[in-house]
Amino acid sequence: MFESLSQKLAAITSKMRGKARVSESDIKDMMREIRMALLEADVNYGVVKEFVADMTEKCKGADVQESFTPGQQIVKIVRDSLTELLGGEDGEDKLNVSSTGFNTIILYGLQGAGKTTTAAKLAKLLKENGKKPMVVSVDVHRPAAAQQLKVLSDAVGVDCYIDPEEKDAVKIARDGEGRARYMLCNYLIIDTAGRTVADEELMEELRDIAAAVNPTEKLLVVDAMIGQEAVNVAQLFEQNIGMDGFIMTKLDGDARGGAALSIRKLTNKPIKYICTGEKVDAIERFYPQRMADRILGMGDVVSLIEKAQQNIDEEEARKAMERMMSSSFTLDDLYSQFEQMKKMGSLKDLVGMMPGAAGKVNEEDLDDKIVDRQMAIITSMTKKERRAPQILNASRRKRIAAGAGVQVSDVNKLITQYEQTAKIMKQFSNGKGGFKMPKGFAKQAAKMGLKGNMGGMGGLGNMGGMGNMGGMSGMGQGFPQGLGSLSAPKEDYGDYQNAAPTGRRDRKKKRKGRR
Repeated sequence: MFESLSQKLAAITSKMRGKARVSESDIKDMMREIRMALLEADVNYGVVKEFVADMTEKCKGADVQESFTPGQQIVKIVRDSLTELLGGEDGEDKLNVSSTGFNTIILYGLQGAGKTTTAAKLAKLLKENGKKPMVVSVDVHRPAAAQQLKVLSDAVGVDCYIDPEEKDAVKIARDGEGRARYMLCNYLIIDTAGRTVADEELMEELRDIAAAVNPTEKLLVVDAMIGQEAVNVAQLFEQNIGMDGFIMTKLDGDARGGAALSIRKLTNKPIKYICTGEKVDAIERFYPQRMADRILGMGDVVSLIEKAQQNIDEEEARKAMERMMSSSFTLDDLYSQFEQMKKMGSLKDLVGMMPGAAGKVNEEDLDDKIVDRQMAIITSMTKKERRAPQILNASRRKRIAAGAGVQVSDVNKLITQYEQTAKIMKQFSNGKGGFKMPKGFAKQAAKMGLKGNMGGMGGLGNMGGMGNMGGMSGMGQGFPQGLGSLSAPKEDYGDYQNAAPTGRRDRKKKRKGRR
């Protein structure tokens, strides 16, 4: 969503980063470019005006003018100002907690904002954090709304209360609360009805539900795709019902992101969660500073590591790292890495968390279908072929391509990338499952007081699975090893007849030559 804004702001701040002297003209030009970038991103005009004025004042301060690195000081001011706009360094992202131990969360929002899916996502997130949630649907207007929530809750393993025959939303809410208390749940998430337009009838129903269950948290689910209208919706709900915060949905879309940057400032209510996809695990807590870093193209390594810790099997990652270092890395290991990488989210999300990656990777190379295609190729191989790729001759590659529904050239690309990775890892391996520094690097390391042979590096897999995300011959530093095969240069691969071992006709020629 913030791709266009991120590229522009990253380009603007990069101009200032290396400046040894910063004039008022430089600051004026930068502020004009930032103003245009924010307005094009659909940020509210009043918010932009105040934001730029505040930054201009800070950039002209004595701290910047007297600094040895004024350009970097200005970049820091932009980062801090953007963080403040999104909610401050700490951020008010924590849910309110009742002193009784039982908490009720009501989700509001217009129809189509994604309340039902968000209810299941939030329940799953709470469950993973050691809570016992229950979800209840009080939407008596939309057909099959309750059944949809039941299906989603069953998928995430969370208790659900629905009563499709009952038409009184307030009664369903009370009954759901009673059921949750009986089941010893400590969180109740209520999915309310929505409208295409927030009318008085809807507001009256929502007020009655809130009065009946006395919620500890009232969250408005906002569709980020509707732009500045999201701010108007938020202000309307705040005036009629009152809110404690927002959940922004569809942040994986192609909207310009102005709503997320405007809504906190104009309503003075925090964004507590963001949803970045349709899957039930595509929800995360909102951290203003991390989002500011992403928007400025600085990446979000902390969130990336957290995703790895949550989704990657540490033991499997450690074993894969040991196999790589002992020169026994197979295509089965590569397949396992693709699987773990998919669990972490879409490629675009992962790239957005990589420092300095914004705008430097071709969007076409970040299609998740490419990973599925690579996995299909490996699946089409026999066990023997996966463990010994060197036996893949032309006829075998044709069969694998047909089985995976791809071209033979796609099979060649995967195999070539695998061979390049294995070769690189062999150079760094000490043959005992450990890591060996190259000679040139070893000299530099010696000057720094490091040992030339780091045998314990095989245990990097214990770092949340991040240790085995090294070799990136295709997409640049910091990307998972498996990602390298997604965008390696086309010229690296020849025609499959040339790349593969000889066929039947060539073997005949070979025998004739022996005679």
